[in-house]
Amino acid sequence: MPSVDELTAVYTNFLLAPRPGPDVCTTCGNFTRGYERCYACTHTESHLELVAPISYSVAHEQLHHALAQYKRLKTPAARRLTVELAAVLWRHLTQHERCIASAANIDHFEIVTTVPSSDKQRDEHHPLRDVVGDLVGPTRGRYERLLARSGAETPPRTFSHDKFKATRPLNGQSVLLVDDTWTTGASAQSAAAALKLAGATTVAAVVIGRHLNRGWHENDRRLRGITQPFDWNRCALCERDLAV
Repeated sequence: MPSVDELTAVYTNFLLAPRPGPDVCTTCGNFTRGYERCYACTHTESHLELVAPISYSVAHEQLHHALAQYKRLKTPAARRLTVELAAVLWRHLTQHERCIASAANIDHFEIVTTVPSSDKQRDEHHPLRDVVGDLVGPTRGRYERLLARSGAETPPRTFSHDKFKATRPLNGQSVLLVDDTWTTGASAQSAAAALKLAGATTVAAVVIGRHLNRGWHENDRRLRGITQPFDWNRCALCERDLAV
């Protein structure tokens, strides 16, 4: 069985780590044009203490394809992608979950859960739950399915207090919320709202890919400007702390 480092070796070649700085959204790492937060984060209710993207996921490029195909295909290749993405999450959390907890002003996360799928048919058998609840060592023992779709009809990629419901009361517990992709953040923020309503005190999100389109605005130039190789020992939260 390959090790986590071996499974993630090829990903090191194309992951692009968000870094804090001017013209970078302080919430999700999206590129902005002179603003502290991007349009989506400014216009979406915020119920997360923080968001920690592992990498940018550029449309039609390697990570984007992996994140799309692991949950849409029913093939051995999809299973391989599932294992590889689990290794990416495992390696990142081993190095940086403490960074996320510290930035959220807590010692640790008591429970780990996932954002339900925006696709109702896919949600019941979404492989992200297998990733977090079975494959990833740092989350396996703390994983619990805390969220379900409410049945309310809500437009895609829009925030709603009614989109999800918690499966049980959360009596002041802290929750690490995992998602594979962040586009507008509406689903993750809706999930966090449901967890807070159920009694969670702290909810922070880690996402594998922060989706970007290379052709929008100056994204291509900004992405080409990321010349430093991906470093598993550094994350956006590490960089933020060093800059203070």
